[in-house]
Amino acid sequence: MPVRKFIISVIALALVVVSGFVKSENVLTLEAALGAAVQNNPSLARIKAAAQALAAIPSQAGALPDPVIGFNVMSLPVDHFDTRKEEMAQIGFGISQAIPFPGKLTLREQAAAYEAQAAAYNEDELRLSLLSDVKTVWWQLFYLDRLLEITDNNRMLLQQLVDIAGTKYEVGEGLQQDVLLAQLELSKLLDRKIKIDGMRSNAVAGLNALLDLPGNIPVQLPTKVALQLPDIYDDQTLYRLAETYRPLLASERERVNAAKSKLDLAKREILPDFNVNAAYGARDNMPDGTRRSDLLSFGISMNVPIFYAQKQAQGVSQSTSELMRERYALQDQWNGVRKQISQAGNDYRRAKEQVSLYETGIIPQAQQTVASMLAGYQVNKVDFLNLIRSQITVYDFEAQYWQAFAEANQALAQLVAATGKEDIYE
Repeated sequence: MPVRKFIISVIALALVVVSGFVKSENVLTLEAALGAAVQNNPSLARIKAAAQALAAIPSQAGALPDPVIGFNVMSLPVDHFDTRKEEMAQIGFGISQAIPFPGKLTLREQAAAYEAQAAAYNEDELRLSLLSDVKTVWWQLFYLDRLLEITDNNRMLLQQLVDIAGTKYEVGEGLQQDVLLAQLELSKLLDRKIKIDGMRSNAVAGLNALLDLPGNIPVQLPTKVALQLPDIYDDQTLYRLAETYRPLLASERERVNAAKSKLDLAKREILPDFNVNAAYGARDNMPDGTRRSDLLSFGISMNVPIFYAQKQAQGVSQSTSELMRERYALQDQWNGVRKQISQAGNDYRRAKEQVSLYETGIIPQAQQTVASMLAGYQVNKVDFLNLIRSQITVYDFEAQYWQAFAEANQALAQLVAATGKEDIYE
């Protein structure tokens, strides 16, 4: 078979495969997958509900305790139960109100508000993590689709090589072992396809789980995406972005603020709380009609912290340790964020360089090698084993190209999640 005819047949085969993908309906783009995840993911909905619940706490923490209303009968004679015959007998009504020392309620409300804001940032953090997970699985699925595509293409090409080897063998110009070798490689490709199909099914199940769908729902991705990989900021710039925009760090800072408010509150616990009460006692007139005055009472009480060393002082010590714990947690999270950024940035730059190398150098050179070897084999100047090996090498390089491309996009997803900002490009 002439080289030109072989190349034309390869192009036609690729067009047939691509057209088969394009005709599929219900293509799930990356944007659609991200939107569905944010809308439907139950984990995100759970965190959102928790944040809404905590947002209702600050006003409760800052409110005064409910007043207490009481009713009583005083000095009621038990021999006749006649309130007119006992001068001190009265029916009383009272109300009391507990009043914390000034500033305590404000600090309680403040601490609760910081914790509620931390929970809101947790929702943002989970959203970033969810979107990163969706992108990672989506690009893995895209890679597996491309791997299936080039596997099918190479299977067709190997079949053509089998036909060529068979024709040469029939006319006495080739060897039977060439035919057998090509058939063996075809079987290996079929084995690869089975494995890839299994990996794709697992990836589909993972993506569907993130979208709150049954794992066996079919997923069809687009066959064409933008192939350009942008340049990203250096690590120091990405660190600064994360310090400003990463919800995880903002949440930890709010927890530090909450711990500070709780420490201030613990220091105020030595100050007494008050209880103000008022009571009204109604008395009946005497049996002879003499009027008795009703009685009005007022009172105020306060707690006395005589167990300061065992209670309030220990509370201050506890709150101090909790504040230090939150500060250490913030520093630990900051170190983790910088690690994530550096690792994802390194992965992206490495994958981007690999994509460029495969696209501009390795794959075109490998394809030229196959074309040259095919021409040589047809005139008995190239061994069939080397021809097969060269075609398998092209397959491997094409697979590595798409793997590097997917890994670059996955690293970008991780960088966006690590910095908390979409715009990380120069």
